[in-house]
Amino acid sequence: MMEIKFDEKGLVPAIAQEARTGAVLMQAYMNQEAFDKTLETGYAHYYSRSRKKLWKKGETSGNVQKVVSVSLDCDGDCVLLKVEQTGVACHTGEYSCFFNCVQENDKVANSSLLYELYDLIADRKVHPKEGSYTNYLFEKGIDKILKKIGEESAEVIIASKNPGTSELQYEAADLIYHLLVLMNEKGLSLTELFGELQGRR
Repeated sequence: MMEIKFDEKGLVPAIAQEARTGAVLMQAYMNQEAFDKTLETGYAHYYSRSRKKLWKKGETSGNVQKVVSVSLDCDGDCVLLKVEQTGVACHTGEYSCFFNCVQENDKVANSSLLYELYDLIADRKVHPKEGSYTNYLFEKGIDKILKKIGEESAEVIIASKNPGTSELQYEAADLIYHLLVLMNEKGLSLTELFGELQGRR
């Protein structure tokens, strides 16, 4: 393994990235003990410069980071942790510490949107909201959800026969939404689905 280049205080910056979505969650510091503890336990540990002590991420909040992989940059002076984040990463209550946008030239949608939508649907199931279409589907049950999957699949087929892609885009989004509702109803996670796709690849 490449040797870590700790600074004069015995610290190295560490970046935590959500393994499932690629979202950058936070930046903290590690000393040798924190690095070793992370490898040993499989959960992110850092060194608090203000408290001058080792701490496990989520030890009080429960928002732990289960480590998927640990990498060093080309110079060995920065650690990248790919993690599965439980709850939020930021002490402010935001999901990521990087929520203060300075400039955004283009908003690019990515796979993290699927996780956000899946989690929102899951939350609706646990905390019903009056007037929610998602809750209506859950209340009607599996037969209603399956009927909607059938209807939306047919609409995707019809849209695909028409010129252009705008109609297909709309109908495909409807189908994916209803598929996420079905997955929630049956207890199938996106991670399991992506694992199946990865296995086929």
